[in-house]
Amino acid sequence: MKVLLNILLLLFLGIVRGQDTIIDSLKKELAHAKDDTSRVILMDNLAELYCFHQIDSAIEYTRKALKLSNESNYPYGQFATYVSVFYGYLTIGDYSKTLETALNALRMADQLPNRRLESLAKAHMILGYVYRLTGNYTEAIAQQNLAVELQAASGKSQSDLITGEASMVMSYLGLKKPDSALWVVGSLINLEQSITGIKDPDSAMWYMWDYLLPDARRAWPVTYAVFGFVHESLGNKRLARKYYVAGIRNYKYHPNSDNQYFLMRLYINYSRFFLNEGEKDSSLYYASLAYHISHQNDFPHYELDAAKVIVQLYESQKKPDSVVKYLSLMIAANDSIFSQTRIRKFQAVENTEEQRKKEMEVAQEKYRDRLRFYVLLGALAVFLLIALILFRNNRQKQKAYSQLEKQRQATEIQKSKVELALAELKSTQAQLVQSEKMASLGELTAGIAHEIQNPLNFVNNFSEVSNELLDEMGTELNEGRLEGAISIAEDVKMNLTKIIHHGKRADAIVKGMLQHSRPSSGQKEQTDINVLADEYLQLCYHGMRAQDISFDTAIERDFDVGIGKISIIPQDISRVLLNLYNNAFYAVKEKKKHQPEGYLPTVLVNTKKIDNKIEIRVKDNGHGIPKELLDKIFQPFFTTKPAGQGTGLGLSLCYDIIKAHGGEIKVERNEGEGAEFVIQLPIFT
Repeated sequence: MKVLLNILLLLFLGIVRGQDTIIDSLKKELAHAKDDTSRVILMDNLAELYCFHQIDSAIEYTRKALKLSNESNYPYGQFATYVSVFYGYLTIGDYSKTLETALNALRMADQLPNRRLESLAKAHMILGYVYRLTGNYTEAIAQQNLAVELQAASGKSQSDLITGEASMVMSYLGLKKPDSALWVVGSLINLEQSITGIKDPDSAMWYMWDYLLPDARRAWPVTYAVFGFVHESLGNKRLARKYYVAGIRNYKYHPNSDNQYFLMRLYINYSRFFLNEGEKDSSLYYASLAYHISHQNDFPHYELDAAKVIVQLYESQKKPDSVVKYLSLMIAANDSIFSQTRIRKFQAVENTEEQRKKEMEVAQEKYRDRLRFYVLLGALAVFLLIALILFRNNRQKQKAYSQLEKQRQATEIQKSKVELALAELKSTQAQLVQSEKMASLGELTAGIAHEIQNPLNFVNNFSEVSNELLDEMGTELNEGRLEGAISIAEDVKMNLTKIIHHGKRADAIVKGMLQHSRPSSGQKEQTDINVLADEYLQLCYHGMRAQDISFDTAIERDFDVGIGKISIIPQDISRVLLNLYNNAFYAVKEKKKHQPEGYLPTVLVNTKKIDNKIEIRVKDNGHGIPKELLDKIFQPFFTTKPAGQGTGLGLSLCYDIIKAHGGEIKVERNEGEGAEFVIQLPIFT
C-alpha cells in the first residue's frame, strides 16, 4: 500500500509541475500586458487554472479581474470572471456559491452589448451543472437544452458546449432514461465526426487523437467517462472499456491537460468498471489515484465517489479496518458537501432568486400599469370619447382580472383537495402493502401451526399411555410381580424416548418460526437456496391444508444439488417464494373446482445453476394467464383474484425484491395449461 501511495504522490507532483509551468507563463504575460482588457482575460485564465487546485488564489484573481472589469467598463470581462469563479466553487463542492455565481453570470450575460447569445448559452450550461450535481435532473436538462438552442442561434460551434452535453447525458441517466442518454451520446459522436471527418461512429471518438493535429483534439476526459458509463450501463463492456482507455491515454494531448477535475470522473468511472469486472487491483489503483488527487486538490464530490468505490473493494476483500477508515473518510466528504448548513444556504440562494424574479414581475406589472395610466390621461386630454371607451374597456379588464382571480382561488382549493386525496391514497397504499405482508405471514403461521400440532399430538398420546402404564406398574409391584413391572418400565422408557423425540421436533419448529418471522435485516447471508425453497414449499402447502382440509396436490421437486450457497437476503427471498407458491396452489385449487374429474393438480419447483446465475422455476398446471394480462401482472394493485381475496401487491413486491438483488423475474404462459414463473439470481451479489 505504501508503494501505491508513493506512486500516486509522484504522479500528483508531476501534474502540479505541469500546472505551475502554465501558470508561470500566464503570470509573465500578465506582468507585461499593457491594456486592461488583456489583463482581465489573463487574470480570468489564471483564476480558472487555480480553480482546480488552489481555490483561494482563484478567488483572489477573480476579485481583481472583476474590479478591473468594472473600472474599465468591460462587461464581457465581468461575465467571464463569474464563469471562472463558478468552476472554483464547483470543484470544492460549495453548491450554494456555485448557484449564486451562475445566476450572476446569467444576469450579466443577458445585459451584454455583444456576444450575448453565446454567453447566455454558457451561463445556462453551467447552471445546468449545478442542478445536476444537486439532483434536480429535470431542471438540469431544461437548462442544458436551452444552452444548445442559444449556441445554435449564435452561430458558434456546439463543440464549445461538449461538456455541457455530456452533463446532459448524466442527467438523463439520473432520471433512468438510458435511451435519451444514448441519443445525446449519438449527437456528440456526430459532432466529433464533423470535426474529425471519420465516418465510423464506433471509431470517431478515439482515432481522431491519432490522426489529427492537437488543435483538433477537443473532447474532455469527462466526455469519454460519460460515453464509457453509458455503454457500460447498456451492457456494452467492450465499447465502455475502449472509451475509458482512450480518455486516459489521450488526456495528455488535451489543450487543458493541466485540469485534473474532469479527469477524476474518468478515473472513478474506470475504477468502478474494473470493480464490476472483478479486476480488483486495477480498480483499487484508479480509485486510490482519484481519491488522493481529489483530496489534495479539494475536490470533495469526487473524493466522496472514489471513497465509495474503495469501501466496496475492501468490503469484498473482507478488510474491516480499511472499510472503517475509508467509510469515515466518505462520511466526512459527504458532510462537507451536503451538510445542513450548506443545504440551507443553497435553498436560501434559490429562494432569493425566486423572490427577485417575483419582484421583477411586480415591477414590470407596475410599469405597465403606469404606462396604461399615462396613455389614458393623454387620450382624455385630446379625445374625451376615446377616453370613455378606454375607461369602459379598462373596467371590463378589471372584471376579467377579478374573475381570473376567483378562478385561481378556486383552482387552489381544488389543488388542495387533490393533494389531500393523494395523501389519503398514499396512506391507503401503505396499508395495503402491510395487509399483503400480514396475509403472507398468516399463511405461513397456519402452516407452522399444522406442523407443531403433529408432534404435540404424539407428546400428549404417549404421555397419557405412559401415565396408565405407571398405574399398572404400581399394581404389579404391590402384588410382587417384578417381571411384569420391569416389562412395563421398559414400555414407559420407550414412550418417554418418543416424547423427547417429538418434543425436540416441536422445539425445532418453534425456533424455525421465530427465525422466519423476524423482520428483514437487509443484510445478505450465505443461504442454501434448495433448503429455503423446499422449506417454504412445505409451509405453504400445510398453510393451504390448514385453510381447506380437502385441498390436495402433487408436488414435484427437481433441485440442482450442485448449486451450494449463494448470497441473498433470506427473509426477502422467502417472501417471494411464499407468494409464488400461494399463487400456484390457488391456481390448481381453482381449476380443480371446475374440472373435478380426470384432473391431477400439480406444482413443480425446479432449481438450476446456469453459468453465473441461479434459476428458480415455479410451475403449476392451473388455468394459466391470459395473454392480454401478461403486461399487467407485476403492476401494483392488479389482481385476477375475486374482490376481497387479494390486494394485487404480491407479484409487485416479488418484482421489487428480485430487482433489488440484481436479478430478474418473468412469467411463461400456456393459457389453459398453467403458468411458470422464472426467477434468475446472480451467484455473486
